[in-house]
Amino acid sequence: MMGLAQLASEATHEVIARQHAAGIDIANNGEQAREAFFLYVRHRLSGFTGESTPRKPWSDVEAYPAFAQATKASFASRPNVSNRAPPAVVSAIAHQAPELNTAEIEDFLAALEQSGATFEDAFITAPSPGVVTAAFADRFYEDEDAYLDAVSQALRVEYEAAIAHGLILQIDAPDLAMERHLTFAEQPLKTYLRFVERVVTALNRALGALPRDRVRIHVCWGNYEGPHDRDVALTAVLPLLLELHAGGLLLSLANPRHQHETAVLRDIPLRPDQYLVAGVIDPLTNFVEHPEVVAERIERAVDAVGDPARVLAGTDCGFDTAAGMGRVSADVAWAKLRAMREGAELASRRLF
Repeated sequence: MMGLAQLASEATHEVIARQHAAGIDIANNGEQAREAFFLYVRHRLSGFTGESTPRKPWSDVEAYPAFAQATKASFASRPNVSNRAPPAVVSAIAHQAPELNTAEIEDFLAALEQSGATFEDAFITAPSPGVVTAAFADRFYEDEDAYLDAVSQALRVEYEAAIAHGLILQIDAPDLAMERHLTFAEQPLKTYLRFVERVVTALNRALGALPRDRVRIHVCWGNYEGPHDRDVALTAVLPLLLELHAGGLLLSLANPRHQHETAVLRDIPLRPDQYLVAGVIDPLTNFVEHPEVVAERIERAVDAVGDPARVLAGTDCGFDTAAGMGRVSADVAWAKLRAMREGAELASRRLF
């Protein structure tokens, strides 16, 4: 029987080839070796065991009981990895398996080389310390800042390894938007913003020695189909996000709840050395965006940022944040990525 590592390696090689065929310029390994975008750290970091108390439900979903019931029934009907009940921290946290991280990176680099494809660049993801501390219950540190700092310093191993291997580092940080209507749903906005400030400070300590232009932050309101009518406004968090030690900011700007917030970047501009990765593809629907729609979204982002050279096109989020949780079929996902490429070419011809 083929081992899991071999299957993950083969899947990584396949997604690299398919990204090239779709016209993607900046490749990713698709997180094929991970069961979920942040749960995988329990295999690499010491201190985690058992299960946490199940996380609170998303407040926007619970506000619509019929929809909440249908959503739960949908996921209960198929095998998947749940992000809702991760382990708890019961002892000191440290990175104890750098070899697993290195193996994932080296397999990614091998897949890039063996594909024969010419990509402009490549990136690998790692989670924000804030999403880990928000999800994994603390039964050891009993001090929020100490817990956050321990996680950020442990994850620093993966942050530095990405850069050392020549990859762009993308920090996936849904905590910097989503936790407002999850952990902090019943608390004042100022309490949530203090949490964001603490995560930004911890991240900056972990990223401080790395080149800003090789780091980008992905912030989203949760990659799930839901009402999202309790999402925090981008205007509330963007000033804090701009303080991050990162050259790039990836924002969800394709979904129906946040498309209009592209304009926020006019009033709260990026720093001169920062660029925007504008989400122009919604990974939660099986609609294949028309290339003209993609081009229009890119053009709106350029109008807000003011410089086409500082705008890249991307997806709002991954198509599957945990194994089995995605709603978009694989064939449609690849078609959406091809549409993103076609739309980017249209926009580029108009803008340059």
